[in-house]
Amino acid sequence: MTRRLVEQFGTARRATGLRSPEEVVEIWTDDQGDWTMIISYASGQSCIVAMGEHWQDLNQADPA
Repeated sequence: MTRRLVEQFGTARRATGLRSPEEVVEIWTDDQGDWTMIISYASGQSCIVAMGEHWQDLNQADPA
């Protein structure tokens, strides 16, 4: 899944967090603001659980 997200869709992993001791949530975005949310399980499986547009990184410095 990682190879397809990077090579086919041009995304990069921007954030991760634990959902439970057995699940990691990952956010992948591209430069146009499209995003994909993945859940990776301790078993090695991963699933796309949501996709969308207009992602905004709120941690970026305000240029004004």
